[in-house]
Amino acid sequence: METWLDLHMHSSYSMDGQYTPTEIVAQCAAAGVQAMALSDHDAVAGNAEAGRAAARLGLSYFPAIEISCTHAGKMFHLLGYGIHYDAPAFVKLEKAMQDQRKSHSEAMIEAVRRIGIAVDSDKVWALSVNGSIGSVLIARAALADPRNDENELLAPYRPGGARSDTPYVNFGWDFCAQGKPCNVPMEVITFEEAVALIQEHGGAAVLAHPGANMGQDRERTEAIIATGIDGIEAYCSYHDSETAAFYAGMAAQYGLIATLGSDYHGHRTKPNIDLGRYSHPRPQDVYDRLCAVISGRGGIYPKRERSDLR
Repeated sequence: METWLDLHMHSSYSMDGQYTPTEIVAQCAAAGVQAMALSDHDAVAGNAEAGRAAARLGLSYFPAIEISCTHAGKMFHLLGYGIHYDAPAFVKLEKAMQDQRKSHSEAMIEAVRRIGIAVDSDKVWALSVNGSIGSVLIARAALADPRNDENELLAPYRPGGARSDTPYVNFGWDFCAQGKPCNVPMEVITFEEAVALIQEHGGAAVLAHPGANMGQDRERTEAIIATGIDGIEAYCSYHDSETAAFYAGMAAQYGLIATLGSDYHGHRTKPNIDLGRYSHPRPQDVYDRLCAVISGRGGIYPKRERSDLR
């Protein structure tokens, strides 16, 4: 298992990322990551900076995005690698999602208050780096608020609790995700539209962390595969070894690329997730196949030979 490849991370251009693209690239280099992709949430603005920083440090770089979308009424995330990120369609998507997140931010805070968790809006907004907030920032503010010290709703996210491994992210999944009590619905494109958007602009479309969204669901995964995706993120911080094996097997069965990604956001958001920590049994195969798919679509991919990545 090797750790030099990481195709899923977020900068301050995501509503919950901690570091700038330049800082993220420097951290990748320090951690031994040699090939990377910055995949901000519904945002492409960080790619130019990240690409320049990667070139300076000799890292292979895939421009990328992580698109929020729905399939059969359920929310998913779709990663797009090798895209022409300056295309008007991506700029339009980014603005639309940023505008929605800004307008939904206070509604999400109020929804959390309604279930009995104290939240100071000013404290939450002070954590924002791009003018909008996500559930992880609400979680950080709520867990630090002394008014919640004895709040049983937050006990699982405190040290030693059942959900304390990644408390802020787990808070979001448990309270603010689709179907949960504090969810504020957003209008997003369909999964099929997201696949087409990525592929029509030179990219490879990869289903992100499926285990986090649906566990090990073969029937739904097969329906998603039928949309024409190029890969599945089998190896990631959300998957235990059994889940990774399940999705790697699904990818192999359907001739898809089983990719690797940490989903690093910085330690304020995901304190237990580090760059250069997650591994893949055949990262060179992932790298080569991604480059081939992107090349065939006229997308952007790193022009480095196999021997350069050893």
